[in-house]
Amino acid sequence: MNTIKLKQALEQFFVEDIGERDVTTDLIFPEELQAKGTFLIKDEGILAGVEIIATGLKLLSDDVVVELHKQDRERVEYGDVIAAVHGPIRTLLTGERVILNLLQRMSGIATITQKAVQALDSKHTRICDTRKTLPGLRIFDKYAVTCGGGFNHRFGLYDGVMIKDNHIAFAGSITKAVEVVKKELGHMVKVEVETETKEQVLEAVQAGADIIMFDNRTPEEVRTLCELVPSNIITEASGGITLQNLKDYGSTGVDYISLGMLTHSVKALDISFNIEV
Repeated sequence: MNTIKLKQALEQFFVEDIGERDVTTDLIFPEELQAKGTFLIKDEGILAGVEIIATGLKLLSDDVVVELHKQDRERVEYGDVIAAVHGPIRTLLTGERVILNLLQRMSGIATITQKAVQALDSKHTRICDTRKTLPGLRIFDKYAVTCGGGFNHRFGLYDGVMIKDNHIAFAGSITKAVEVVKKELGHMVKVEVETETKEQVLEAVQAGADIIMFDNRTPEEVRTLCELVPSNIITEASGGITLQNLKDYGSTGVDYISLGMLTHSVKALDISFNIEV
């Protein structure tokens, strides 16, 4: 993860959670009291976000020592210790919730992503994410996808052109929309077009799209549409795809399958933080 962006995000999250101070912890414990603690797995899955433990706690105090026992992308099981920490008890207790929230969410995303990769079981087709992330959490969500063996789609509206149905409707046609953006676009940015019919696919090919998405199509339809696309154009399938039917889509020859459910409806991995008394 980008260290600068990580610190900036964590600072904002701590400001939101702590405000002026942690009233409970600050009133109960003296500033000089030291303690030990462990981050403990209470589930099984793929780990993502361990860097947040050290970075987050050290933002709150320079007197924290963090010893990592696990790394991102590792499979973890119930009872595994992710990290052992030592430092001011005020710091450990004040920082735990923000750190756990991110660590649990990211590990949940990494876990479901690996399940998707395993369900797909393809040497050709890749699993990728979407922009369906919570505001403020995109860098965390997309990094977690890579920890699970998936790939990132565009990060935002700024780093790739994606011409969708509403763009096409108001531009007048796929051809016009592609023509307009390519007149202004630099050569480093790719153009993707969302399609639903054979006619749209053929038009996108003719217009010079770099990537063609088949939106909400059945595996049989995707297989047929893939045959219309030259090998130099990347293909993507999206919409209505689940863990149960991933294998069917993987056999179509499509290059990428994008799954919004990796990030928009994730189940957090159960992780706890325990202070040693």
